Amino acid sequence: MLFLPDKLKFKKGEQVRFQLRNNGVLDHEFVIGTVEENLKHMKDMEKNPDMEHDDPNAKRLKPKATGEILWQFTQAGTFDFSCLIPGHRQAGMFGTIVVE
Repeated sequence: MLFLPDKLKFKKGEQVRFQLRNNGVLDHEFVIGTVEENLKHMKDMEKNPDMEHDDPNAKRLKPKATGEILWQFTQAGTFDFSCLIPGHRQAGMFGTIVVE
């Protein structure tokens, strides 16, 4: 369980289209936030693992499915992207976004 690539770098103000593809056999999700936000959300997911997201910064994909998120980075800093389905982040499904 991993994201490829797991390190991304963008410029402040840049708009990015994340084209997502789940090559696995399990549902996965892609959630952009700060580490703190994603860890808090991960705890909520442990209580409700079938939670569906209707957020502009998150997308859940069935096996072999594709999707996309269009996101503009308005702040500089270091951000996280994770699969917050219980056990997935702990298994390595997370990465870092650096916005300069």
